[in-house]
Amino acid sequence: MIPFQSAWEATASARLGAFAHPGARPSSLQPGSSIMQARFPLPEPSGLTPEQRRIHDSILSTRGNLSGPFLAWLQVPGLASPAERLGAFCRYGTSFALVESELLILCVARHYRCEGERLIHEPIAIQAGLPAEAVAALRADRTPELADARQALLVRLADTLLVDKRWPDELYAEGLATFGTQGMVELVGILGYYALTAYTLNAFEMRP
Repeated sequence: MIPFQSAWEATASARLGAFAHPGARPSSLQPGSSIMQARFPLPEPSGLTPEQRRIHDSILSTRGNLSGPFLAWLQVPGLASPAERLGAFCRYGTSFALVESELLILCVARHYRCEGERLIHEPIAIQAGLPAEAVAALRADRTPELADARQALLVRLADTLLVDKRWPDELYAEGLATFGTQGMVELVGILGYYALTAYTLNAFEMRP
């Protein structure tokens, strides 16, 4: 168990539950993980160092599979370990509901045209309660029509920061009034972490 372990990490796999990617296939690394395609050979079980194995097991304990950038990051354990823990917090430990976090992730996937990120998170977002029409709109690079005011504001905040690299005062004030300082910082963290994920998946042509 890594020292960073906390209550939200200990319960992350339970929260994931039914939201695991339904298209995941068993990996040779460990039952319950997911095979990822990539442009370079991904690590095999026999080749994992003790440090890589510890990180690998931590990923499975919180997520239940290895979908995403983790098999690439395992090439550099010094990156993989803190990135994995940051990702667990961004996905399971913030003040946002899972459907809200997944909406933000899909905004990132749309901005970076990241097929791997989209394929992994679309079914999770739908199962978490995001309307299928909203998911389809994001896939088509359109702004989704959302009845939920918080979700609509999250899309505006995400798109503005991703495209313009900053928030204008009026939009920032609206976000602050709705989500508070903690929520605004968490929002930036989610966008930043999943931008790193998108860069990794795109650069190495990784997808489930």
